Amino acid sequence: MKTFLALSLSAVLLAGCAEAVKESSSQAIDAAAFAHTGQPKLTLITMINNRTGAGGHTALLVQGKQSVMFDPAGSFEHERIPERGDVLYGMSPKWIQIYKSAHARTNFHVVSQEFTVTPAQAARAMQLVEASGPVSGAFCASATSGILRQIPGFQSIKQGFYPVKLMEQAAKLPGVKTTRYYEDDEGNVTDGIVASAE
Repeated sequence: MKTFLALSLSAVLLAGCAEAVKESSSQAIDAAAFAHTGQPKLTLITMINNRTGAGGHTALLVQGKQSVMFDPAGSFEHERIPERGDVLYGMSPKWIQIYKSAHARTNFHVVSQEFTVTPAQAARAMQLVEASGPVSGAFCASATSGILRQIPGFQSIKQGFYPVKLMEQAAKLPGVKTTRYYEDDEGNVTDGIVASAE
């Protein structure tokens, strides 16, 4: 029975996160870097199934000296967005919106939980996401929660595999600002990127 439950869990988790490996050059990353000039922020992003309420994917937007998206085992990819170790570089407000739009569709909406942080917290987050390396499929929430719990102010986060449980933990932290983004188009993330980036 335990084996069946473990296999079932693996199947559910694998359905939520895709595994992709892209290693852009340092020159491409430097050229695309988007300088974030506002207050440093961390934003936990969770994709929620509109029919079941289950979590489909977890990502972490880090806005410190520059703006990057930690997209562990994610399927977001575009030729103008360099990537290394599941970190997407050059995440300007336009590309952040494209990221959300690509994931929001008839079956899923996007929950953003934004935290204003100190420069030191943002720098620590940047250090951790860049050191993480590529994440295996189904480990998006585990990788993200593992990073968050190492950042001062987020140590209460427990590491786990479920995007919704991570989202619920984040909702209890002080200063969280939560927004939800919906679209009603069909297709998958790749279709959404093509449509949004045109």
